[in-house]
Amino acid sequence: MRAQVLSRTGQPLELKTLRDPEPKPGEVLVKVAACGVCHSDLHVMHGDIAFPTPGVLGHEMSGTVVALGGGVTNVAVGDRVATTFIMPCGACASCWRGQEELCEKFFGLNRLKGRLYDDQTRLFYPDGAPVAMYSMAALGELSVVPATDVFKLPEGLALAESAVLGCAFFTAFGAVSTTAGLSVGESVAVIGTGGVGLAAIQVARAVGASRIVAVDVADDKLQAALAAGATDAVNSITTPAPDAVKALTGGGVDAVIEAVGRGETIVQGVAMVREGGRVVPVGLAGASATANIPITHLVRRKVRVLGSFGARPRIDMPVVLDLAARGAIAFASTVTRRYRFEDAWQAYTDLDRGQIIGRAIIDYSL
Repeated sequence: MRAQVLSRTGQPLELKTLRDPEPKPGEVLVKVAACGVCHSDLHVMHGDIAFPTPGVLGHEMSGTVVALGGGVTNVAVGDRVATTFIMPCGACASCWRGQEELCEKFFGLNRLKGRLYDDQTRLFYPDGAPVAMYSMAALGELSVVPATDVFKLPEGLALAESAVLGCAFFTAFGAVSTTAGLSVGESVAVIGTGGVGLAAIQVARAVGASRIVAVDVADDKLQAALAAGATDAVNSITTPAPDAVKALTGGGVDAVIEAVGRGETIVQGVAMVREGGRVVPVGLAGASATANIPITHLVRRKVRVLGSFGARPRIDMPVVLDLAARGAIAFASTVTRRYRFEDAWQAYTDLDRGQIIGRAIIDYSL
């Protein structure tokens, strides 16, 4: 098969030929239909997040099941499926506690070593040299995924566009519903209206938020946020964002979803929630990045800062799929650009330059 390989950090992706991967017991082989273009992959490409090379990135995927490893019963050959970027092992202490987003094997083996849960990769060059896997390595034409992370798509959902359900909308649901616990009638501000931010706006609307304030530095992205369901838009370049949000909401929002991954935007979030409010950072950053949060403000106003990494695949992804099937989230509308598989590096270059509104996908049918 062909795959887009990151040979070294700081270098462009290279189209290479790899051996066709094979699933082992408890795994599923998927023919990739589409891969979402996400900033997390960019962090790896730039070296901000450590990951072994050579490696195949891509962690937001939809496709069709083409083979099953032993013991797999939750999907069948021919099923249209989506996956989440967190692949729970189902057996570690965190998974047993229902905290699959903290799966120890996912972080210890996949995200540190680029391997699956027998401590081996499924990707190899023709000469047998191993290639690391970032999540399920969806920037290859075929992908091996643990069966715990393969979800059959409801009828009627567009296959390629459904790729964005497994990271952008999965992450947004985890932040808005599971971590922030946003309830009917509450207000929320979403800082950063890229793919995850637009998804968070849609999820907030689906759970009944009364006011949804979009905060960004680009007017075109704020227009997209209003189209996605935001009730208000604040350009933080032209207006002090905390002041504007507090003026719009009479003192501050109940929750903030920070989808940028910058210290200054987390500080802004702390300043724009009401007393007892929740600030939920979901944007990744370099290992040394920090946020200079005023301690007295945090303590006196009882503000909670709650990190949120994705969601719980086997608990939350079925809910995300149900929301999509019922039309409660218009996920396909967030896909604004498509790239050929051969043009994957251009897609990430455009993302790095801020030229993509919403979400782009690598569409393998083009």
